[in-house]
Formats: sequence, structure tokens, C-alpha cells
Amino acid sequence: MATCYRHPDRETGLSCSVCERPICTDCATFASVGIRCPEHSGKPQGVERMTKTVRRAHREGTGALVTRALIGINIVVYLVTVATGGGINSNAGTIYTHGVLFGPSVANGDYWRLLTSAFMHYGPLHIGLNMFVLWIIGAPLEERMGRGRFLLLYIVAGLAGSAGALLASPCALTAGASGAIFGLFGAAVILELQGVSLFGSWIYTVIIINLVFGFSSSGISIGGHIGGLIGGALAMLALSRFGRTHALYGRAGFFGYFVLLAVGAGSVVLAVWAAKQGCTAVF
Repeated sequence: MATCYRHPDRETGLSCSVCERPICTDCATFASVGIRCPEHSGKPQGVERMTKTVRRAHREGTGALVTRALIGINIVVYLVTVATGGGINSNAGTIYTHGVLFGPSVANGDYWRLLTSAFMHYGPLHIGLNMFVLWIIGAPLEERMGRGRFLLLYIVAGLAGSAGALLASPCALTAGASGAIFGLFGAAVILELQGVSLFGSWIYTVIIINLVFGFSSSGISIGGHIGGLIGGALAMLALSRFGRTHALYGRAGFFGYFVLLAVGAGSVVLAVWAAKQGCTAVF
């Protein structure tokens, strides 16, 4: 049962028809247009209504700063990789050599590759598609979750994606943000299962299509996709204390953040183990 976002100690089955936040009976305003939370219970008219709409549009347009920053970092890394010898496909050069995910290198202590590889891409099509999906999925999630929790979710999902990639193909050269993006997919699924319709049922179709495409196509790290999907789902479950509080507006508390960090740490341990078990070649 969800808890009121203003009173975390009160369980409720009600939610605002505008923002979908759970609210208790003391906070709810019952109107002909549905149940409203205190922030959406006002009924401005005329100029006041237009002013509020413009302000809200401006505020939302400048939101999702973490998502914008992540997209910017990915683009800068790609351009620098191209400029420093990587070529248009960014599959060579110093940055690529020291940043791409490769099992033997991770086994030899290059643990930073578990994260740096998530900011590297093979060519303009690869980075273009990933950044488009990151914006479509990441911006709404960040604006509802908050910047701090969204960033933690993204990092943990990225680490889980690297672990999955090394488990599936420890000797492959892997790069791309798709593992972290699939983590956002996993988080969105948990929201849907907990009654928060942020994206709707189409999120399941997108995941299935991408998984089928990954299994049927060569050159795609299906292990990274599945690892990120599982990691993101576990991270969102941790933030909701496995359904005991609201995933977006509830308080994760010490237990929630502890489990979230444990998922990230467990992903690192699993990735290093897979790297050491996979092959003995040196990059």
C-alpha cells in the first residue's frame, strides 16, 4: 500500500488525478474532475491560469538537468574520442583503448572501465539512438524522482549493465549507454507494477522489441541489456523499500539506500569475478 506523500506514516489508496502522487483523505480534495492533491486543488481562471501554465512549461523545460548533463558528457566523450584517433566509429585511439569494457583489462585492475564504457559509443548512429532514448525515458523519470536518486539509479544500472556484459561476453570490446538505459526501463517497469503509470503499457513493448533485436543481432551486448534491466529494477525496488513506500515520493530511508548501494557494489564484484573467470588474453 502506498503512503501519502505529505504524511509518510499514512497508507492510502488514493492518488492525485494530475500528478498521481498518493494522498490521504485529509490532503485530498474531491472534485468533479477527480481527486486532487493540495498543490493541484486550486482553480485559477483567466490570466492567472494562463500565467501558471506558462510558468509550469518553463519550469519543466529547464528540468532534467542530470539527464541533460549525461547526454552532454556522452557527446563530448564521443567527439573527443573521434578527435584523438578514434575515427568516426570511435573504435581506436587512447581514450577508447583505456575506457572500453574488456574483461582481461578489468581483471588486471582497470575497474574504471565498468563506468567509462557506459559513456563511449561506436559511431553517430549508436550514440544518436542511445541519447534519444535516454532523453525520452530519463527526463520524465528524473523530474519525478529527483536529481540525486535518478543519478544513483543511473550509475547502479550502468554498473549492472557492465556486469551483465562481462558475464555474457567477457572477451568482447563493449561500449555504450544501453545498459544504463535498460536500467531506466527496469525502473519504469517497477513503477508500472506499483501503480504509477509514468510511461504506460508501451514500455513493455519497447523492452520486448529491444530484447528480441538484441538476441537476433550480432554486435549487441544482450548481456549488458539484461544486466542493466535487472539492476535498474532492483534499484527502484530498493528506493521503494520493496513496495513498503512509494517509489517516487516515499522515503527510501537507510534500508533503501543501503540496498541500492549493495546492488551497485554487488554488480562490481560480479563483474570483476566474471572478468577473472572469462579468458586470459591481455588487451
